[in-house]
Amino acid sequence: MSNTFGTIFRITTWGESHGPAVGCVVDGCPSGLALSAGDIQKELDRRSPGKGPVSTERKEPDKVEILSGIFEGKTIGTPISLLIKNLDADSSKYREIKDLLRPGQAEYTYREKYGVIDWKGGGRASGRETASRVAGGAVALKLLKTSGIEIVGYSKEIAGVNADTPVIDLGNIEAIRKRIESNNVRTTDPESAEEMEHAILAAKKEKDSVGGIIEAIALGVPAGLGEPLFNKLSSDLAKAIMSIPAVKGVEIGAGFEAARMRGSEANDAFAIKKGAIYTTTNNAGGILGGMSNGMPIIIRAAIKPTASIASVQKTINYEKKKESEIVVGGRHDPCIVPRAVPVVEAMIALVLADHSIMSGFILRKLPA
Repeated sequence: MSNTFGTIFRITTWGESHGPAVGCVVDGCPSGLALSAGDIQKELDRRSPGKGPVSTERKEPDKVEILSGIFEGKTIGTPISLLIKNLDADSSKYREIKDLLRPGQAEYTYREKYGVIDWKGGGRASGRETASRVAGGAVALKLLKTSGIEIVGYSKEIAGVNADTPVIDLGNIEAIRKRIESNNVRTTDPESAEEMEHAILAAKKEKDSVGGIIEAIALGVPAGLGEPLFNKLSSDLAKAIMSIPAVKGVEIGAGFEAARMRGSEANDAFAIKKGAIYTTTNNAGGILGGMSNGMPIIIRAAIKPTASIASVQKTINYEKKKESEIVVGGRHDPCIVPRAVPVVEAMIALVLADHSIMSGFILRKLPA
């Protein structure tokens, strides 16, 4: 089982949804980075459950403990081990359906591959695992910030409601972040936020769920990160995003819309401003030939509706190989898009940190 992501700056996540804890080991982080539990906790708080009526009722404080890799407030170049205890897991609802395959969940494929499965809350396949990614990604975000790279994500669409997005740059990114965090659905448009929330609550009332699209922008990325062939920045970003549970598609820049354009429309014209090269449009989404071109990197992730719903669904009893029906109890998000925003940001940060170190843009030992 592959539990490690990255080449030089890499993370290994561990733990199951209803186990004692989940966690992450960050390896390859340069020494000399000022890092505290607060830096990581800030991101975990954004992902944690129980925020508003559109979230699960599971209450996890997600308090992080740093077990290694930090001395006197700075990284020392050794593995950074992060622990997050599970304190509000309730496995009782899962015991009742442990032999039934939950539609949309990974139990069938896990059973076929491994022959055994932790049926409590989805085990390793649960979205709970993403807390570990966010913890590791918080380290990457702090590292990138020292070199002027910022990442912001938001709900672009939920249940078919599309939000208007303002132009985002380094000058207004903090104001945009405050706007995103001011509503329950983490979007940039207050009017769309209200419509999105109504759609989520309507699905919840009908014992159903909805999905959506997360858009993220990376600013301050220099030209030249990435490789021209199999280690393209774009392919590594796509792999990172597609590894997130519930993601079913990825777009960079114009994405699938580029297939409907002519070359004269899709090509980004080059220009010079104050001696710097830039493109007048950004259909490439900040990446050309697998390498960053200095423009904002724009990525969208399609998130499917939450698989665990309280409606009656048809399934089979895996042990008896007999058709059955299932109602999934427990506490689940009617829409995971808002909580997945920091997860998408974390995975983008991990890729950019890795490529920044590989390219020499970020040194393995930070200046004192």
